[in-house]
Amino acid sequence: MKARLILEDGTVFTGKHIGADKDVVSEIVFNTSMAGYTEVFTDPSYAGQAVCMTYPLIGNYGVCLDDMESDRPWVDAIIVRELSHVASNFRCDMTVQEFMDKYEIPGIEGIDTRALVRLLRDKGTMNGYLTTNENITYDQVKDKLHAYTTGDVVSKVSCKEKKFLKGVSDLAENGPISGSAVFNKEDYEASLRGDLAKREKRPAIVKELNGTGLKVALLDLGAKKNIADSLAARGCDVTIYPFDTSAEEILRDKPDGIMLSNGPGDPKDCKGVIEEIKKLYSSDTPIFAICLGHQLMALATGADTYKLKYGHRGGNHPVKDLTNGRVYISSQNHGYVVDMDKLDKSIAEPAFINVNDGTNEGLAYVGKNIFTVQFHPEACPGPQDSSYLFDRFVDMIRKEK
Repeated sequence: MKARLILEDGTVFTGKHIGADKDVVSEIVFNTSMAGYTEVFTDPSYAGQAVCMTYPLIGNYGVCLDDMESDRPWVDAIIVRELSHVASNFRCDMTVQEFMDKYEIPGIEGIDTRALVRLLRDKGTMNGYLTTNENITYDQVKDKLHAYTTGDVVSKVSCKEKKFLKGVSDLAENGPISGSAVFNKEDYEASLRGDLAKREKRPAIVKELNGTGLKVALLDLGAKKNIADSLAARGCDVTIYPFDTSAEEILRDKPDGIMLSNGPGDPKDCKGVIEEIKKLYSSDTPIFAICLGHQLMALATGADTYKLKYGHRGGNHPVKDLTNGRVYISSQNHGYVVDMDKLDKSIAEPAFINVNDGTNEGLAYVGKNIFTVQFHPEACPGPQDSSYLFDRFVDMIRKEK
């Protein structure tokens, strides 16, 4: 079955339909990662967007459900040059096509993704209409295309009630840490052999370890699962709060530190959250913020944000730590950045910059135990280049405590 992608400038790409058979209008963005498509599709920051993967072959290792960053995918649609309908990997649970069918995600393959990306880089991010109806014309969907916005997506992706994740100690001898659990050696070796039946039968948690006793409040603005897991792996007991939780409720639980997560959409649409973050800023509790959380903390303290022409999305973005001069390869997914020209240096100082275009990638707040980054230290593009930021946060909490 044919599919067409109609952009708001009138450009039409024709390819082959994949996934669910339904029409969708969305913001079209591109991701330059060579792998990690499961993590991309399930990243809540992509809510309201259709993702074009620039790597020409997607799906060759299938989908491993353990790698999902959320309990469901959030992309509106998937755009690829070629989709592999055969998956080869011992951890594979299903093909990408089966994944798209299961979660009713539409998509298109066989288009010139290089041409699409060049167009988005030249003209900026555009909305698009994906359809299998060959009779639909640009004039028929033009108004929809120009009117579309991602809207209030933070409320859509955030958890609906408070959740808790137990911290763990260092890696145990009988297997690897997975979230707040340690699997026994026999089951772990079975998973390495690709024994899926064994994996399905094994208990979810076979041993719980003692943490450090540090309590971290994670404000879920669309948090990737790995953020909470990274904190738990460092011994922190993590309480995850819905996006609209009041600062008073969070502080009433007496956390030792506060994490503001990533999330989708325009940060300026989160007016209520910004007001609560102002109160968290004044609490003197150590705070670490990622991506959208970084932007919201900046807005809460008087700075400004603006939309990039086509955003930063991929696992190969170099960022420079201004405290030590080192450059790290980072994973990124954002369309907005903090405006450095409107930053009050008496409140916050630049801590990271993007090596490619010089935009801000992090802030250190003056006289406060608060630092924020635009990229994703919980991801593994380097593969562990910037995970030290979680250690920095834990050390900050310990010193304050």
